[in-house]
Amino acid sequence: MLQRGLNWAAATLVGVFGFVWTGVVMFAAVETPAWTWIGQVCFGAFLTCWALYKVTLLVRRTKPGFVPRHRRVRARA
Repeated sequence: MLQRGLNWAAATLVGVFGFVWTGVVMFAAVETPAWTWIGQVCFGAFLTCWALYKVTLLVRRTKPGFVPRHRRVRARA
């Protein structure tokens, strides 16, 4: 359970960082060349998209981790 919470925290922090990174580049880096600005925006978009991808994986249902293969082991209901 702790690992799932940490996964949510990591995805949230990376998504927020990517969004803030893009905002800083757009408003604070005015005197930079266009190619660096485009690269920085692509990096921020990559971080945000990665976080959204991880969130979709966390929202999906997970498969049961244990399937009994022996007669003496009973499956949990």
